[in-house]
Amino acid sequence: MKLSIVIPAYNEAKLLPACLASVRKTLADCGRSGTDTEVIVCDNNSTDDTARIAHAAGARVVFEPVNMISRSRNAGASAASGDWLLFIDADSQLSAGSLRNMLTAAASGRWVGGGCIIDLDRKPWWGILLVGLWNLLARAFRLAAGSFVFCRTDAFRAVGGFPPELAAAEELGLSYALKLWGKPRGLGFTVLTRNPHVSSGRKFDLYTTREFLTVLFKIARSPRHSLRDPGVNIYLYDGRR
Repeated sequence: MKLSIVIPAYNEAKLLPACLASVRKTLADCGRSGTDTEVIVCDNNSTDDTARIAHAAGARVVFEPVNMISRSRNAGASAASGDWLLFIDADSQLSAGSLRNMLTAAASGRWVGGGCIIDLDRKPWWGILLVGLWNLLARAFRLAAGSFVFCRTDAFRAVGGFPPELAAAEELGLSYALKLWGKPRGLGFTVLTRNPHVSSGRKFDLYTTREFLTVLFKIARSPRHSLRDPGVNIYLYDGRR
């Protein structure tokens, strides 16, 4: 089996080095588990040293000119040669536990793909509630968080990847599509629960509670329209890092 680890990145010069270092260490700790691997970073039209840092770390770098996370993930996947894809965010760190669990799930032959429960390295009290609520929903409804999504490459390409029209919640669209693809083939969609995948809680430092609530209210009021509006991604592409 060959695994392609895909990391979308927009102006991630601060946190990408730690992410890539965690990938290198995890692959070494796991002894590659008999799995061939490649690391692909999609530079999503960055204006900082993201691409240079990725190159220097030995990752393959591809470019996506449109600032949209779904397009960035898909561009990275289009360059992948693995049998399985693992998408992680550039502000997260891959652990040996979560990778081993993912490889075990992939090798079982039972799953078309899946996600993982998540955590943040820092968060306010209401952030603790949000993370807990998400993990509850993820387990109950079998939904992948965008910071850790894995799937068979053939299934990913058959369903068209992450919905390119979505500016947010594209991981939910992919989760749903993979479930539909896998069901007639006897394949399920799983959420790994033993080792949370940890991302940065920097957004709690960079954005106010009011800004968070404004985005959440906008999505709740008109989800179909809002999730297709690039303006919903102010927390990704407004330059705050």
